[in-house]
Amino acid sequence: MIEPLPRLSDRHFREIAELVEQQVGIRLPENKRLMLEGRLQKRVRALGYQDINEYVDRLFEDDHFDAELIHLIDCVTTNKTDFFREPFHFDFLRDTAVPELLRKTRGRPLKIWSAACSTGMEAYTIAIVLDDMQRSGVGFQFRILGTDISTGVLQLAEEGIYTREMIAPVPEAMAKRYFLSSKDKSRSEVRIVPELRRSVAFMRMNLMDAVYPVDRDVDVIFCRNVLIYFDKPTQSKVVERLCSHLRPGGYLIVGHSESMIQNQSIKIKQVQPTIFKV
Repeated sequence: MIEPLPRLSDRHFREIAELVEQQVGIRLPENKRLMLEGRLQKRVRALGYQDINEYVDRLFEDDHFDAELIHLIDCVTTNKTDFFREPFHFDFLRDTAVPELLRKTRGRPLKIWSAACSTGMEAYTIAIVLDDMQRSGVGFQFRILGTDISTGVLQLAEEGIYTREMIAPVPEAMAKRYFLSSKDKSRSEVRIVPELRRSVAFMRMNLMDAVYPVDRDVDVIFCRNVLIYFDKPTQSKVVERLCSHLRPGGYLIVGHSESMIQNQSIKIKQVQPTIFKV
């Protein structure tokens, strides 16, 4: 039986909370302390430290900080995602956004950006919807970019391997078309088909950065269920930066609990409760 590690001291909790908010914009109030301790325990044991407080002390040493920061961020970020999560967004993409955008693209590929893409389910859902439109006879090309701050989830996204339970929200016909079953029948796993994986590129990126290494003529940006973790000033700055990468007439789609951005001083028009247009 694994013995629990000593609790995180008040000072060390404040140091970690301040660092996380500074680096990724995520606030860790006191009621998140137990969550933080639980998520860090595995990392502390892997590095062989006596306790979590020793880990925090070592973290801030110059020769250790840069390398360990990536692992710390992986521990504290929340990566909840699903295929076809908030499905009305994908209905809007298929029925409204893409037809409208195609009338203006003049043959160039559509560019879709899944910001905070986690394990890739959102990006691959977009790819499934767009590929299905192509198969129905709509002639266009598309490129999808998925970005996230967590290296761990990006690796999973690039592999495109999921359990059968994870793809339960995918319509049956699409699941048969876009997922390959594992040859090992004892493993309840599927993998995104290669041609769909090739349509999505993944890249590590921090939404707190002042500059995003992304094209400035993106047609649609999905940034869902991440803004809620930021305070109001940070939300405003992130939304402003995201919108600067949209071409005129492009769409920003946020999560169901994030329609608060309509109250901010950004020149975007709300077309539905969580869908905005520049």
